[in-house]
Amino acid sequence: MLQFEELRLRLEGRREELDDLAQAIGYEGLKRKLAELEEQTTAPGFWNDVERSQKNQVETARVKGKIEGWDRLDALYGDTLTLIELADEEEDESVYEEALADAERFEQDLETQKLATLLTGEYDVNNAIMTFHAGAGGTEAQDWAQMLYRMYTRWAERHGYTYKILDYLDGDEAGLKSASIMIEGENAYGFMRSEAGVHRLVRISPFDASGRRHTSFASVEVLPELPDDNTVEIDPEDIKMEVFRSSGAGGQHINKTSSAVRLIHIPTGIVVSCQNERSQFQNRDMCMKMLTAKLVEIKEREHLANINEIKGEQMQIAWGSQIRSYVFMPYTLAKDHRTGFEMGNINAVMDGDIDGFINAYLKAASLGTLGQVD
Repeated sequence: MLQFEELRLRLEGRREELDDLAQAIGYEGLKRKLAELEEQTTAPGFWNDVERSQKNQVETARVKGKIEGWDRLDALYGDTLTLIELADEEEDESVYEEALADAERFEQDLETQKLATLLTGEYDVNNAIMTFHAGAGGTEAQDWAQMLYRMYTRWAERHGYTYKILDYLDGDEAGLKSASIMIEGENAYGFMRSEAGVHRLVRISPFDASGRRHTSFASVEVLPELPDDNTVEIDPEDIKMEVFRSSGAGGQHINKTSSAVRLIHIPTGIVVSCQNERSQFQNRDMCMKMLTAKLVEIKEREHLANINEIKGEQMQIAWGSQIRSYVFMPYTLAKDHRTGFEMGNINAVMDGDIDGFINAYLKAASLGTLGQVD
């Protein structure tokens, strides 16, 4: 049948890409690496060395994940092709929609794994810490910050990542003033680092009785969760710690306790806070992770060898510094000013459909063609 024949040819046309992906991730080398890691666990006294065994388990999980990811994709390809061929022989049109869905899922998963090969940064595989700040503009900007918060949490859910709230400060009337979340899962930081910057919104404000068009700004900061054996040393005397009472959006986000922690790094002026954990100690530990990640990010960006020379990042959350614009009126369009990628379905974008923007950024970054903010 013609429709099955076209689908079969479409699928077979991607076989070479699947094989190229195996080469790109070093599939055979990964299998050898996994065998070596598993052999290490049989060495006498291996499990008595906690640090060594933990590193082994982390690396084993990473290598296994890549191998199993490609294996699942290869199996999906084979199963879908078999389904198409059997349905074609039986002339069973009722199977076509299922076969089409499987083929599309294969294509989507293939693109995702191909993009993952572009994640070559030292921390790309790590969890991501995202912080949202409303710009000037009161309730309108605070509502926009919450819309971005929702967009990224929906993206995380779409991709099977989990997230937890680290800090959440309600807006005066609606939205949020600031919030921090941890997105957990392999390559979370690698994908999310493309989203760091100022985001601009243009719409008819629901908070303006006159129905006027407003422009609002909010910033997104993205940092990797770092392992404990990082290279940045923080002098305890450089840290000022404040304890305050936790609060969320009417208690919806965070239970009210008195264990919330805010850390201020005196040399740089960096401020981090966490109120999600159950104890003051746990909140302080998470704050230290956030602070360390921020200092590492600044140190690497500025190529500074001495932590005392680091200056806190100054970025105005206003016109001229935006990386992306989201327009609801007089037309609907989301456009990234670094890559030129745009999408007209603004509602889908705000519902977490931002893969196109992330993919465009990763491809442009790998080619060195990222543009300047306009």
